[in-house]
Amino acid sequence: MTTTLRPTEPLQHAADGTRSRHYQVCVNSRPVGTLHLGTSPALGDSVARVLDLRVDERDRRRGRGTVAALAAEEVARGWGCRVIEIAVPADAGAALRLVEALGYLPRNRGMHKHLPDTPPVLPEGSRGRPMTDAEWRAHFGPEHWEAYTRSWTGRGVPEAAARAKVRRDREAAPGFGAKNVRFSVLEHQGTRLGTLYLGLREQEAFVYDVQVDPAHRGHGHGRTLMLLAERQAIEAGHRTLALNVFAGNTPAERLYTSLGYEHTVCVLQKPLL
Repeated sequence: MTTTLRPTEPLQHAADGTRSRHYQVCVNSRPVGTLHLGTSPALGDSVARVLDLRVDERDRRRGRGTVAALAAEEVARGWGCRVIEIAVPADAGAALRLVEALGYLPRNRGMHKHLPDTPPVLPEGSRGRPMTDAEWRAHFGPEHWEAYTRSWTGRGVPEAAARAKVRRDREAAPGFGAKNVRFSVLEHQGTRLGTLYLGLREQEAFVYDVQVDPAHRGHGHGRTLMLLAERQAIEAGHRTLALNVFAGNTPAERLYTSLGYEHTVCVLQKPLL
């Protein structure tokens, strides 16, 4: 039996510059599922995305999904993509096993926590205060954005795509004093320990950046910064706090898990050689 992809529409070009196309997954011309393939709005045309892949229930466990995923890679190569990615829900164990068997590696994971009504108490002597304008400018200087770029290139994202993403993120980043964000400094008895960048989205709060100053790492201050994030989220009326953690950042992931955060999605990627 031959499994193929049959386009069901012309190649679509969106206003954000991405491309996408829907396909039927067919076995000997018989439709057995669907595929939606596109390019990444965040990382650009060189990174393809499997937006959706479904195989009909009666045709599952026969390798249809595997062949369809491999066919998607061929389409992506034809588009000139160098990397292909897929986001798998944390509870989709079979899908995760499939893409890992095809050579996809985890790149980053989404996590979230349902917050209580009462804000957590910070350790005695610790407090959060707003960043000053000078601190904000120093924190989000060239070194910050270069490190952010390396966090993507170090995980297999093509450098041009990573730099384009960082440039877009930098242009879209809220300025000092912007609404619905909190730029904070954590202090303990007057000594600066680290920084927090919290976004207050419509449906949830989101930790964009949390950093312990190098001289104070290894003493539990990362936990205190996360408690500060929870306090600020609850005080702003949110009951969900979300974040992203790069694969391989085991200490951070252990910290978040110990605080009650749960995985929501795993983003995996594969180079297209």
